[in-house]
Amino acid sequence: MSAKPNVLLILNDDMGYSDIGCYGGEVQTPNLDEQAKGGIRFTQFFNTARCSPSRASLLTGLHPHQTGVGILTDDGRPDGYPGNLNRRCVTIAEVLSESGYATYMSGKWHVAHDWVDSSDNWPRQRGFQKYYGTIGGAGSYFDPNTLTRGNENIEHEARVDDFYYTDAISDNAVKFANEHAAENGEQPFFMYVAYTAPHWPLHALEEDEDIGKYRGRFDAGWDKLREQRLDRMIDMGIIDPSWKLTKRDPEVKPWTETKHKEWQARRMEVYAAQIDRMDRGIGRIIDTLKANGQLDNTLFIFLADNGGCSEGMANRPDPYVNGLCGRTKTRDGRTVRYGNNPDVMPGGEDTYQSYGVAWANLSNTPFRLYKHWAHEGGVATPFIVRWPKGISARGELRHEPSQLTDIMATVLDVTGAKYPVNYKGHDILPCEGTSLVPGFDNKPIHHGLLYWEHEGNAAVRDAKWKLVRNFPGDWELYDMEADRTEINDLTAEQPERVQAMTAAYEAWASRCGVIPRQKILEAWRRRRRRK
Repeated sequence: MSAKPNVLLILNDDMGYSDIGCYGGEVQTPNLDEQAKGGIRFTQFFNTARCSPSRASLLTGLHPHQTGVGILTDDGRPDGYPGNLNRRCVTIAEVLSESGYATYMSGKWHVAHDWVDSSDNWPRQRGFQKYYGTIGGAGSYFDPNTLTRGNENIEHEARVDDFYYTDAISDNAVKFANEHAAENGEQPFFMYVAYTAPHWPLHALEEDEDIGKYRGRFDAGWDKLREQRLDRMIDMGIIDPSWKLTKRDPEVKPWTETKHKEWQARRMEVYAAQIDRMDRGIGRIIDTLKANGQLDNTLFIFLADNGGCSEGMANRPDPYVNGLCGRTKTRDGRTVRYGNNPDVMPGGEDTYQSYGVAWANLSNTPFRLYKHWAHEGGVATPFIVRWPKGISARGELRHEPSQLTDIMATVLDVTGAKYPVNYKGHDILPCEGTSLVPGFDNKPIHHGLLYWEHEGNAAVRDAKWKLVRNFPGDWELYDMEADRTEINDLTAEQPERVQAMTAAYEAWASRCGVIPRQKILEAWRRRRRRK
């Protein structure tokens, strides 16, 4: 067995900060809870507030704008981002391949804008020796678009009765682990498992162990459940009891005044079942590594790509959904019913719904706002790290702020791999992250300032201070030690601090190639007028 550690990096999609059990949620996640019990949880780890940018930053150690993936994978040139990983960055897989690692990926890619033909930015061309998953960003869990093995489209393999994409991601990760143990047991591996769960659509199985397990669990409604979650989070030490619970989203009615309660509860039941199924798959991966004698020297990392998603769902498939993210017909020929319609219970292959603002508000307890925003509800993620051979801490919390760029730096630190100045003839931008390894032993990580920008929503974090903007609104300033739920805006009391942090943000945005949202919007409007 190699002395170098294996790395298992697991990312899930559109899940709120407090959904899983070990962060206070109602969803039963015993396998993730066990990893937390045997390792450490970071309470202030941050993503970039959106799926594609988070993946780009996670994989490269750069801010997403530096990689070319500033918003999504649409080609917005010449006025916007290319929407495609550029050659000024390297992926963790590319770096570790050069350091003698075997590299595997199972799941969602979503950092390349060419979804139809094989691209030089697909996983096999960006350092992964074996790949199974979807190139695109979302879709049916029963019949996903862009399903790929290596570089080959294999959508036909999903057209069997028992196919469910979350299981397929887990099964292929298990397959890669077993093949590695049989063929390359002395070689260390890097495996990236990128689930789509629980991203819309709300697709889950009706079995007693899936949707059936959660029937009635959310009948108390979002108001009561947010209060109960907060109490659990305080008991766990994740949330300071002095931080106030944010108000219910102003778009949402009190549960007592809400119509269609059965349908509303069903939405959250399906969402919970999606996470539950993922957790069971993670358990199978962990059991496989244990059986193969690989687990003790494996660095396990789990996180989400953004906060809970408040997006609605159109009542008909638009070109984006129809062409890239969904199907108009089920595998047996039924019409797929799009839209958040209370007359249609979600979950089945012939439905296409999301869980909406109210439940996203629960998912992000106790924070405000959601995916897309740089407020805590958009960027805070659960972050679990376990490494039996390398981390002695068991069940401990770490409160120092950190972000996605730190994962590349951490992986390099524990594996001894060298980040390149030049890769295959291309000059590579310096890694932006800081290794989290000191934090494993509860020592200071010594970060500088942390930065975010997505669609004009932006933030900068300087120690306990956070300056944040909800585009096109003004900057807000919060003391995150006293008020992490971002309720008491201190801009009027701290004008000099606001000015200094704004200047720091502008310098970072200029250095990292952030394109002002107004410029992108104006270009988009011009293109629409020409059409």
